[in-house]
Amino acid sequence: MLQVSEVMTRGVRSLAPSDTIQLTAQAMEELTVGTLPVCEGDEMLGIVTDRDITVRAVAQGLAGDSTPVSDVMSQPVETCHEDDELDEVTQQMEQHQIMRMVVLDDDGQLVGILTLGDIAAKANTDDADNTLAEISTPSEPDR
Repeated sequence: MLQVSEVMTRGVRSLAPSDTIQLTAQAMEELTVGTLPVCEGDEMLGIVTDRDITVRAVAQGLAGDSTPVSDVMSQPVETCHEDDELDEVTQQMEQHQIMRMVVLDDDGQLVGILTLGDIAAKANTDDADNTLAEISTPSEPDR
């Protein structure tokens, strides 16, 4: 069985809660990612996605150069550990209908992110297909 550490993305950049959403969007562009963790020191506070910025900031008319990322980040953060079995974590992703998990070490420190793309590229394609199908199941209320 594969462990999360075998497929996850390491070297993830994090943001401070006081960083602006403009800085956040610029970091996402530079790194070509759509998600960044938000940490204060060693403490994981939340995660911000490009969708969070669009829906919670841009759509609400918030100023990008002065709105802190803490105002738009998602909480609580679903996490896993790098030594967790990949099958168990993909089941958690399905259950919570999320496409990414923050990965922590045994000390609770951020060590990476596991994305559906990581699973598709580095693990069994069936795992990614099944996980995507479950994540994509409409949540209530059905729209």
